[in-house]
Amino acid sequence: MNIYPYKPPKIADETTSLSRGSPDSSLREKDKLFGAIPQTVMVNPAAFIACSKKGVPGVWVKHIINATGQKALFAALLDVSEEGLFQVYRRPYLTTHESERVLDAARVLLKAIRVWESNTLAFEWLNSQVPALGMAQPFILFDTFEGRRWVSQVLEHIEYGDFS
Repeated sequence: MNIYPYKPPKIADETTSLSRGSPDSSLREKDKLFGAIPQTVMVNPAAFIACSKKGVPGVWVKHIINATGQKALFAALLDVSEEGLFQVYRRPYLTTHESERVLDAARVLLKAIRVWESNTLAFEWLNSQVPALGMAQPFILFDTFEGRRWVSQVLEHIEYGDFS
């Protein structure tokens, strides 16, 4: 029995080439973020929305986790146990809401890496207590939209040197 009967619509941009059999077969490796996400999805709001509505392939979650090592983060984000992520990886497509959470979290992770200019420094910061976040660890805030937005805003302040 298919518990995900929703058939996603075709997307009218280059993400249309993402086939069900091979989620990212038409894209070159260098054009993908975390080994899975087409760059256009992160820089084009229409592509981000269309990809969220279509649903990201479960295997993308696996690629993002393999690239970042953030298994606990994505388990919490998707409200499953770390062991339950295996079932997520096998799903052809996540729901719209799950897809949006995954893509938004990936966008904030990419922003942190860009701001800190290093994966290591970015992940150290994301795991540290940040005064601008009320001494919370940024990763702890990733499970809500408002938390991710707050982390993203703090990263913008850091990027532009605005600490007022």
